[in-house]
Amino acid sequence: MSWLTDGRLHFGLGIEDTFIPQSGPGERALDEYALTEHYERWHADLGLAADVGAEFVRWGIPWHRVNPGRGLWDWSWVDAVMARFAELGVRPIVDLLHYGTPLWIEREFAHPDFPLYFEEFAARAAERYADIATDYTPVNEPMLHARFSGDIGYWPPKLTGENGYNTIAVALADGFVRSQRAIADILGDRATFVHVDATARFAGDVDGHRELVELQRAQSFLVEDLVTGRVGHDHPLAGNLARTGVSDDRLTWFRDHAVRPDIMGVNYYPRHSTQLMEEGITHAGGFVDPWPAHDDGVAGLAELLRTYADRYGAPVMLSETCVTDTAEVRIAWLDESVACVRNLRAEGVDIVGYTWWPLFDMYEWTYRHASTPREDSLLAMGLYDLVESSDGLDRRRNPVADRFAFHARDAEANAAR
Repeated sequence: MSWLTDGRLHFGLGIEDTFIPQSGPGERALDEYALTEHYERWHADLGLAADVGAEFVRWGIPWHRVNPGRGLWDWSWVDAVMARFAELGVRPIVDLLHYGTPLWIEREFAHPDFPLYFEEFAARAAERYADIATDYTPVNEPMLHARFSGDIGYWPPKLTGENGYNTIAVALADGFVRSQRAIADILGDRATFVHVDATARFAGDVDGHRELVELQRAQSFLVEDLVTGRVGHDHPLAGNLARTGVSDDRLTWFRDHAVRPDIMGVNYYPRHSTQLMEEGITHAGGFVDPWPAHDDGVAGLAELLRTYADRYGAPVMLSETCVTDTAEVRIAWLDESVACVRNLRAEGVDIVGYTWWPLFDMYEWTYRHASTPREDSLLAMGLYDLVESSDGLDRRRNPVADRFAFHARDAEANAAR
């Protein structure tokens, strides 16, 4: 029996793995593994996850490192990490694409061959680690990805507007489908696909922004709808896609090659996932011109887990959550969100996993456009604090780790229902 079907609630962690290696005037490369020194401390880091009872870790392969040039591959670092996963008995859920491409792919996701390059990367990874890794997230948070790279022009290739959003969304979906099918061809029935997306909720003057809310709500599902073959003439974005050059033949291809999630991952941050609409005020979004947020706590979490379970007909998991605050506030949210998930399971919602993100602190994405030292961008989110020392970044366990371990090891509360 697999972890997908054993009926238990499984606890895991994530290691922040945003990779945007492109740099330019006023823009630094953003590689969270480099910033957090995970490239050097990976062996101990995975041990920290095991120490608090994590059954799985959402962990990304740095595509830009293993594939530094067209046709060039160097898996040596990943080989060692995968061996450590096997040694510890911790399940890797492998992120293949967490926002960035290798430097040699011109125009990144807008390159016409991006989907084929990504398919090759996925197939090579699946074949190389077939004895260790069978769980994959092909594309992490495609909605945010399309927003940042294709709507507000914040990340490469810096497209903008509806045309930009759809260009990136369709490219991501194409690569998503090809990569999942390639992995499935190699691993067969052993493969498990954990689709993961950011979520979008709206509060405040929703009626006054009705058209924008309906657009963004539909966009939040677009990539998952494409890869699962749900986009036809009756889709809310059918006209929008046609206006921006997405042909009927293109949509037919997605329906003919549809893939499904074995688990639908829902990322929910109570202080960020609900966008507050203000009367008479419109924002561009992202870090460029952010919308204010509204904290709906566990009510928002419960709504979104139900929404994704109903929409895609798959088991769901909370694939990312936390609050950035003191240890006490983080523990309060940990307790509340775990209780919410367990209550939903008791009501019959098929929830298979809970993920605290991240294992240790991370650095804010605005580091990329800053000129200040990394410590100025630190976000207090993890079970372990990152503390600058003469030897680099120490990992110091905080009380959130103890509370996570308590929940993860509560066999009775996590048992099959």
